This record gives sequence, structure tokens and C-alpha cells, in this order.
Amino acid sequence: MPDRETMPSVPAPEVSGRAAALPQDALRIGSGYAFPGPALQLGALLWDGQCLPDAQVRVPLAVLNRHGLVAGATGTGKTKTLQLLAEQLSAQGVPVFLADIKGDLSGIAAPGRPHARVEGRAADVHQRWAATGFPAEYFALGGIGRGVPVRATVTGFGPVLLAKVLRLNRTQEQSLALIFHYADSKGLELIDLKDLRAVVTFLTSDEGRPELRSVGGLSAATAGVILRSLTAFEAQGASGFFGEPEFDTAELLRTGEDGRGIVSVLELSAVQDRPQLFSTFLMWLLADLFHDLPELGDVDKPRLVFFLDEAHLLFDDASEAFLESITQTVRLIRSKGVGVFFVTQSPKDVPAEVLAQLGNRVQHALRAFTPDDQKALSATVRTFPKSPYDLEEVLTNLGTGEAVVTVLSERGAPTPVAATRLRAPESLMGPLGQEALERAVAGSPLYERYARAVDRESAYERLERGRGAKGPDEMRDAAPERRGRAQERPSMAEQVVGSGVFRSLARSVGTQIGREITRSLFGTARRSGRRRR
Repeated sequence: MPDRETMPSVPAPEVSGRAAALPQDALRIGSGYAFPGPALQLGALLWDGQCLPDAQVRVPLAVLNRHGLVAGATGTGKTKTLQLLAEQLSAQGVPVFLADIKGDLSGIAAPGRPHARVEGRAADVHQRWAATGFPAEYFALGGIGRGVPVRATVTGFGPVLLAKVLRLNRTQEQSLALIFHYADSKGLELIDLKDLRAVVTFLTSDEGRPELRSVGGLSAATAGVILRSLTAFEAQGASGFFGEPEFDTAELLRTGEDGRGIVSVLELSAVQDRPQLFSTFLMWLLADLFHDLPELGDVDKPRLVFFLDEAHLLFDDASEAFLESITQTVRLIRSKGVGVFFVTQSPKDVPAEVLAQLGNRVQHALRAFTPDDQKALSATVRTFPKSPYDLEEVLTNLGTGEAVVTVLSERGAPTPVAATRLRAPESLMGPLGQEALERAVAGSPLYERYARAVDRESAYERLERGRGAKGPDEMRDAAPERRGRAQERPSMAEQVVGSGVFRSLARSVGTQIGREITRSLFGTARRSGRRRR
């Protein structure tokens, strides 16, 4: 059952009648969080070493599409903060996406367990704590781990994100984009990695080399780097992440029958040794949402809030083009009602261009054991508004489950900096039991839709069948009848304005017609069909 304190129909507590007894600075800070509209309850103000429950710290629901940052050293409570935010968003009818790096967020579906520390925390912050589970779906990249498999086609993933995963340099990334352009224009669908390998091999063969000559060609050296990178990538077990059925990111936008938002938990603990892969896959999910969702402008509540854990992995070794794409996606997706929270150890892990767009901040404790730590601490303090706190001292002395907070008010202005003792999550603070998790996955309405991988005819099969032909156009002419329908050559109009990326089900019953694919700023392919929801 939703938390009574987070439901929109119940006014959230503001500074109480005893607020006049608060110190003047504490009263001013507390007043900055007394919003009239629906809000998430974060906790109670800390001032001069004391918790002041009469001064509640909150964040307006309407500004959660203005993005945010949850940061702090290991062990300071970042994961529990994510859980606290996700619970209240779900209760307000907002779907949530959580990247579960350590595997301990699956408990959000189960009621929490009463404990002396939980009861003590609830009493400190005047929280009416009640053990509550929230509706959740569990996903796993490529089916590695316990969850509904999440896959992407190579065509859908696109060259920019794939270049990031393969660690290609700028020249190699441009060559990969050229390969994708060629495959798109010739109707060579890149479903899995063997399709991409087949196209690269063809374009460096005697019969394929002339195909790219008019646009600069593909050097043998660059092709060799791409093929070696693909081989190393496949050796890491990455093949299972690419294929069909491709995951429809509209699944992340669902609400339950009771009106609460579904919490989509992507288990990543089984692929922790492939950080570049999972971080880039998270960006693919976000990019796919970006170019499929309509513009909303200002909203009363977000359509979805997306939490990207271990966010520094997105930016490590990233090309300038990749960083520009992230910055633009984060800036523009706000108007589509999607909020993005980056979760990492230090604000310096996030590029300044992205950090400047994050309106809501929950900063847990930082450590200053080394000169570099001290430098990072000083830099973090400078990113906060002017405050009566000695933030360097506060940030090094915060306890677990405490944080320095500043958010955007309903009129878009930053709130005063507030040291905060955070509320306790009401769901299970730990992993769901294995049997319960397996039952939840098997019982999901999405399991039958995505569980079984499909390997249909695509670029690899066509190139193998057409070996010795002059090019893909002749292969298309030579393709046999499929499913009782003769293959037809596309008209010029179809080649120019059509799209080779169809919904997985539609593609499985259709014919293969070469079409040019429209791509987003991340190089991800735009879907031709409308979403189910």
C-alpha cells in the first residue's frame, strides 16, 4: 500500500508550529523546503549536530525531471537513498528505472523488516514508518543474471555507443559509422555481432571494397582493429546482449493496477566485470526513450525517473562526440518528462557540462584522507550555493544515511543547502530471496515476450548466401521466397524515406527490404512503429 505521507491527496508536512523555536538560520533553511504541492520526503534538517524534525527537507515532484546527482563515498548510504526516492516516486504513480550494480535493490518489492535502527531513524525524523513492498519488474542484460532478458540489435544500438564499448578512437568510430550507413542503405540488417563482422569482412574483400570507394573506403588496418575489438568483445560473453527480440523501452513507463509506478530493476551484478558494456547499455535505454517520446514541456510529475548508478563509467575514456551526445540528451529529455539521476562517488566524476544541468543534489559524506581527496572535497563545496554551514567540515562528518541537500523549488530556484538526516526506506533493505526473485521473473507478463532469443535471417545469412555475387543488390534479387511471399526490390522512394528498423514481431513476419535508417544523435536507430503504451 502506498505510503500515506507521499500520496498527492495528503498535504506533506511543512515547518511545524514549533518552528518558531528553531535557530534563525535553521528556520530560514526549513522554510525553503515548505512547498505547497506534492513532494518527496527526504528527511529532517540537521543543525549544530542536532536533528530538527520540525524542519522537513523535501523535493517537489514537479522538478524531478530537472535531473539530479546522488554522490558520496562508499558506504555512506547512496543505495538506500535511491531506494527511498524510488519508493516515493512509485507511490506517486511515477515509474522508476534502477540500475542495480550490487544486486541489493531487488528487495524493493518486499516489505521491510522492523529493526531498532529503523525505528530509531523514523523517530528522529518524525517518519510514520510502515513496512511496504512496491511493484517491481526484474531485468538482466542479455539474460545473464536473474531477470527478463534485455537485448538490443546492433542496428538499434548504433555506431556511437558501440564505438564507446569497443574503445575505438575517433577515426575508427567514423569508419564504424560508415559501415552502419552502408548496411542501412543496402538493407543489411545488423541484428547481432556476427552480422556486423560479416559486413566488415565483406567491405574489405575484393568484391566489397568498391562499395565504399565513393565515400572514402574502409582501410584494412581500421577494419582489422574493428574486427579484433569485436573478437575481444565476444570473448567477454557480450554476444548475448545483442539480438532479438529487442527490448521495447516503453516497458519502463508502466504503472500497476493500483496506480503505483512500476520499479524496473536491472540486475547488473552478474556483469560487473564489463563496466563499459553495462554503462553504455544504460545510455542506449535512455537514448531510445529520448527519440521515441513526445514533447511534454512542464509537467506536474515526471513520466519516468532514471537512476544511472556508477555514472563515472559512462564518462571514462569517452570521446568528445560521445560526451556532447550525453550532454544534449540530458538537456533535451527533460522536456519529455524524464528525469535522470547520476549516482557516483564524487561530483568530479561527472563532466561540468552535464553537472550544470543537474538541479537536485543529494551529497553524502566525502573522505579527505589524501591531498587528492582534499582537493576533490574543496571542489565539491564550490559547486553548492552559499551556505551558513561550514560545508567542508559537514561533508567529512556526515554519518551513514545523512547528506547535504539542495533541490529546485517549484519556481525553479535552488533551495538553501540543508544537512539532512534521511528517512528509512520502507521496503526490504537488501536482496530479495532467490526463490522469490525467480518466481517474480517467471510470473512477469514480459517474460514470454523476451525470454527466448530469435535468430532470423539478417546480414550474415544474406552475405553467406550471396557469396560470389557482385554486391548486396544482387543478393537481394536472389533472395528466395520467405513465408510464402516473393521478395520485392524497393522503389527509390522506399530507399530514401523508409526505415529498416521494425518492431521485432513485425520484422519476424515481414520481408527484408533495403531501406535507409534514420538515426538519432547517438546513432541509435529510430523505430518505425509506434509504441504499445
